[in-house]
Amino acid sequence: MTKIEITTWTSDAVILDLERAIHEHRLPPGTKLGEDELGDAYGISRTTVRAALLALSHRHLVELKRNRGAFVAQPSIREAREVFEARALLEPRTAHSAATRMTEMDLALLKTNICDEHAALDAGENGRALFLSGQFHIEIARIADQSTIETFISELISRSSLIIALYWRRRAALCETQAHHALLDAFANRDAALAEQLMKSHLLDLVASLDLRNVTQPPTSLREALQR
Repeated sequence: MTKIEITTWTSDAVILDLERAIHEHRLPPGTKLGEDELGDAYGISRTTVRAALLALSHRHLVELKRNRGAFVAQPSIREAREVFEARALLEPRTAHSAATRMTEMDLALLKTNICDEHAALDAGENGRALFLSGQFHIEIARIADQSTIETFISELISRSSLIIALYWRRRAALCETQAHHALLDAFANRDAALAEQLMKSHLLDLVASLDLRNVTQPPTSLREALQR
């Protein structure tokens, strides 16, 4: 991914850029987010850095540790299970609702998302593919027109990205290719019951692809991770 071209970084822009870097696993769980290093990377003050890190901590993407600084969050095994249990409760019913509200424009957007995800996988950009996979799920929640649930799902998917970075054991953790295609077909046919069942199975498969003993190591350089 090409770094966003911004001449003057605001706190909001830094938040978005760091969030994307975390979602794409360029900043894996456990990475120390030094204020000075981030300030140098973005050309911003420590005050702006702290505001961005605080906002990301509210989204459970960053942990602020007293006298130690900020780190990309490392979800525990218990948190990992709770996040996917919550997704299993919310997303199947959301898929059901989305199928009843699906428009041709929505279908086209989801299809484009899948194509972009495939292109990222073919290019070996697994982190970008993971980000796009999460966006596919968030778009389904948006289409369902349930704004409160969409907010919950968006946060859960953000936390899922960290969980996958820590615990994945096979490429399927990016989301099985056929699973999204099957969901798209169900949406195209406005088959709400099938969409609900497919989403439930898809999430179960995703959990099965995780190995709760595997831990990804953080990068050696913040600057290197952010400038990819």
